[in-house]
Amino acid sequence: MNPRANDRPSIFIAGATGYLGRHLCAEYQSRGWHVSALVRDTERAGDLAADRLVEAQATRPETLAGVIDGADAVVSSLGITRQTDGLTYQDVDFQANVNLLVEAERAGVERFGYVHVLNADEMQQVPLVAAKAAFVRRLRESRIPSTVVAPTGYFSDMADFLAMARRGRVWLFGDGQRRINPIHGADLAAGIADAMIEGRRQVDIGGPDVLSHEQVAQLAFASLGRPARITTIPDALRRLTLRILPYTTPRRVHGPGTFFLTAMGLDMVGEPHGTHRLADFYAETTGNPPVH
Repeated sequence: MNPRANDRPSIFIAGATGYLGRHLCAEYQSRGWHVSALVRDTERAGDLAADRLVEAQATRPETLAGVIDGADAVVSSLGITRQTDGLTYQDVDFQANVNLLVEAERAGVERFGYVHVLNADEMQQVPLVAAKAAFVRRLRESRIPSTVVAPTGYFSDMADFLAMARRGRVWLFGDGQRRINPIHGADLAAGIADAMIEGRRQVDIGGPDVLSHEQVAQLAFASLGRPARITTIPDALRRLTLRILPYTTPRRVHGPGTFFLTAMGLDMVGEPHGTHRLADFYAETTGNPPVH
């Protein structure tokens, strides 16, 4: 079945049921695009903003045959969030995206967009990042023009600060002055769509507010109406934990843990986009008025 309808531009979105994928579907549909969403199970897709649900598994290339036909562009935010089904970063973040790219090449799409990681060059030792970077290299070799978007971090990731604040204390590495401008999924989706339409090759993207880790912690406590209790610990402890984590925890723990701890040692600041602010996100989460 041809996914184009009424001569609308057509987008094929992989990773559609994830946090960012749902925002991507909604953003493109609001712009009048015909949205085809790749899902593993249509019955579990929920209220996805898509014109067509495509049930297939990107890790199994035979299930992708013909599913991208007629699409003008592909956007993939496909990747492992929790390692619970035996698949590795190499299986999903690299190979599943390669499978999508091969099918997109066969279908003759005009552009392939991919959601990468900011500061990937400084995190090459992290398995998650290494798998994503390997796919980006393969993507750059393709005849399809590509747009690689590297976000700083999602608002949902900042929920970790709020969780610590709920427990009564936020622990920060070093002096707490590393900076980040996290971005809301809706703002990131809009930024991706803009970058694709503009034909940008690479964009490092973040939200409108650049904050230190200490300021993020203060916002978390303020949203709870509690005095800030912040403790800094030597950054050497973070580096030590990174060395021993793979030997002391299962893969499902040390995989994301290695990425988190590495990112916490870097400034994660990208080109500012959007209007959603972290203080408002915390307020919405806690049910208290925002504090700016």
